[in-house]
Amino acid sequence: MIPAVIQDNLDYLLWGNLSGGEPGGLLLTLALSLAAALLASALGLALGIAQLMGSPRIGKTLMALTAVLRAVPVLMLIFWCYFLLPLLFGLDIPGLLTVILALALIHAAYLGQAVLAGLTAVSRGQWMAGLALGFSRWQTLRWLILPQALRIMLPSFVNQWISLLKDSSLAYIVGVAEFTFVATQVNNREQVYPLEIFTTIAVGYLLLCGVLQLLGHWSARRWQTAWR
Repeated sequence: MIPAVIQDNLDYLLWGNLSGGEPGGLLLTLALSLAAALLASALGLALGIAQLMGSPRIGKTLMALTAVLRAVPVLMLIFWCYFLLPLLFGLDIPGLLTVILALALIHAAYLGQAVLAGLTAVSRGQWMAGLALGFSRWQTLRWLILPQALRIMLPSFVNQWISLLKDSSLAYIVGVAEFTFVATQVNNREQVYPLEIFTTIAVGYLLLCGVLQLLGHWSARRWQTAWR
């Protein structure tokens, strides 16, 4: 049975003040995570390919950048983006965009390593076969190597997307009204139901991560069947 405090505040927890033009809650968490995941995936793919196909100097530079991003706590990078970007560019950048950028940068660093590992896991014979057919290195990568490597990368991508979804809860620190933020507001207003409220939030994140994991398994099975 759903506690009364959750029933009374369910709309606000799910989509915030959407009727007033200010989406929030679970809806904003999903939108924020999706935007950051897409950007992180694109950057990670580019980062991994650049390390493999670029010159040694480019590879070493990108490896150093990756090491720095992986060493920086997510919360610290959110603060840096939130406070430094307006100072550097003189723009009033919304907190939502800074959080998306911060999450995308950090998770792209991890995904870049997964992409590089997936590409190097494909046997060298596949490269030689592509070149023997008259393909260039980039054509070989596009048509032979990348389709095989993506199947290898998929579990790492799903794990990173789940991690990113959980990290999106840190957006509350700069006032973004995502799921955890609105739950805290409800808890501060009600004051006597913290167990019910935050247990509901935990269950919400568990369901979201579970659905994402199931979609990953389903995609892997379909991909494997299609490949065969």
